[in-house]
Amino acid sequence: MKKYIVLLVCFGLLGFLPREASAERPIPILVYHSLAAYKGSGPGRELFVTPENFEKQMTYLRDHGFTLLTFERWHEREKVSKPIFITFDDGYKNNLNAAAVFQKLTTPQFKPAATIFVISDFTGRPNRLSPVDLHRMAASGYFSIQSHTATHPDLTKTEDYRHELRDSKEKIETITGKPVIALSYPYGNFDKKVVAGTKKYYRFGITTTPELFTEKGSKDEHYYLPRIYVKNSTTLDEFAEIVEGR
Repeated sequence: MKKYIVLLVCFGLLGFLPREASAERPIPILVYHSLAAYKGSGPGRELFVTPENFEKQMTYLRDHGFTLLTFERWHEREKVSKPIFITFDDGYKNNLNAAAVFQKLTTPQFKPAATIFVISDFTGRPNRLSPVDLHRMAASGYFSIQSHTATHPDLTKTEDYRHELRDSKEKIETITGKPVIALSYPYGNFDKKVVAGTKKYYRFGITTTPELFTEKGSKDEHYYLPRIYVKNSTTLDEFAEIVEGR
């Protein structure tokens, strides 16, 4: 009888352990920019990943049991064993290359998805995704189109949150016909004022703090989501180490 009571007490205490004590898997949120071969010279090279390397990376995720999520599906992170978020900043035209890779790798068990953070006032420029591109990508089911502000300013140095945050959100929603709930901070720059402004219009704020996301239950943590860059020089082994949290 005493042994039975002890077991009950132990199991009861386990139910009251703080959330941080659980073995929750850190979640990779990756950031890409251009998906193309780099033809120039200089530091900009690292912002380019070739479609071939991107395909190898997505194939790794498929073959190792990852589930690709978007921020609309944030709640699903607790329902799958290996959640991951793929994001692109700036809305370059060459992000269309991701669609071809996703179509190629799709299986009944693996349904790729990514978030494109676009600069709303830059849509339609020669090297940027057009409104037609964005509408089609959103309708494809592969892509979530979210905001990277209206003109890509350093939000810690601007006062025009109305245009940069609200107008950007509304313009993208008009283009895609879908809700915009996430903001990628330009240059990864933010402060308490930026977060307060972001909370008025968005459910998520995304940084470039280079680490995996581990939920701690802290105030406003969904407005400080970290991301890890995938670079031109990132090897497949390095990619595996990042996503596996090694």
